[in-house]
Amino acid sequence: MNAFEFESLLQQLGGLSPRQLRKVRALLDSLSRSGETAELLEATRSKSLGCPHCAGVHLHRHGHAHGLQRYRCTACGKTFNPLTKTPLAHLRHKGKWLTYLQCLLDSLSVRQAAKATGVHRNTSFRWRHRFLEWAKNDRPTRLHGIAEADEAYMLESEKGSRSLERKARKRGGTASQRGTSKEQVCILIARDRTGQTLDFVTGRGPVSKAQLHECLPPVLDDDALLVSDSNAVYHYFAAEAGITHEAINLRAGLRVRGAIHVQNVNAYHSRLRGWIGRFHGVATHYLPNYLGWLRGLDTKRLDTPATLLSAAMGVFPHLPGT
Repeated sequence: MNAFEFESLLQQLGGLSPRQLRKVRALLDSLSRSGETAELLEATRSKSLGCPHCAGVHLHRHGHAHGLQRYRCTACGKTFNPLTKTPLAHLRHKGKWLTYLQCLLDSLSVRQAAKATGVHRNTSFRWRHRFLEWAKNDRPTRLHGIAEADEAYMLESEKGSRSLERKARKRGGTASQRGTSKEQVCILIARDRTGQTLDFVTGRGPVSKAQLHECLPPVLDDDALLVSDSNAVYHYFAAEAGITHEAINLRAGLRVRGAIHVQNVNAYHSRLRGWIGRFHGVATHYLPNYLGWLRGLDTKRLDTPATLLSAAMGVFPHLPGT
């Protein structure tokens, strides 16, 4: 648009009705947020240089498309933008992303986020799990010192599935068997005294010794002390794995024995149940996404829309001391 056309457009704005002015203002706000999102995406891409197709590092700019800078790899000749081969590829309405990410930080439901962002509820649901698909991978690699471990159990849910393996339940239904059974999904949570937390969805029914061997040894320091309740499976696992272990007998009313307790991990269980209850049941298939979502909120590592957007692209904040 040349200068004369631009001045003519400005003069026409004076004749718009209040309703039309609101539409123009909303459009300008959306364009401004789209530009802000594009800048954040470009800044995040610069932290992970390389071609997503061949990992080549010799690139050059190759025009723009859909508001994003495109690049061409001199090694393989393929073009890409900052979102190529990420869960956010091909998502539209970039001007609404930061608003939606704030809804995630506020733990809003699908419908609440859809209303606040101005998108359809199906889009809101799809965005939730696209943004969380990689963000949930922001987790510590090791637990240090005293590490508490305990399980939380949630009723298995095939919400949204087109082919159920069992008779359908009403939302918020109950198990047909008392106690822990195959109708429940086990979430193993390990947490050290610095607040670093790891979670594992081990599957249906009580946690087994084999599952503990799979989950815990790779993440525990060699000199770590594992503290659990009196569940015998931890005793046998620790003996086989050569891990120092202490148990606290909660059933006998003993909750603390000096520094030996599982208060931290049990408090995290309580926060998990209280937080996830607002969604009125989540599909077991998506449970790792919700666990990663809460972990990011609980540690306050993903505390702004910008950091959450970076995490959704696989770029995480540095851990303290790194």
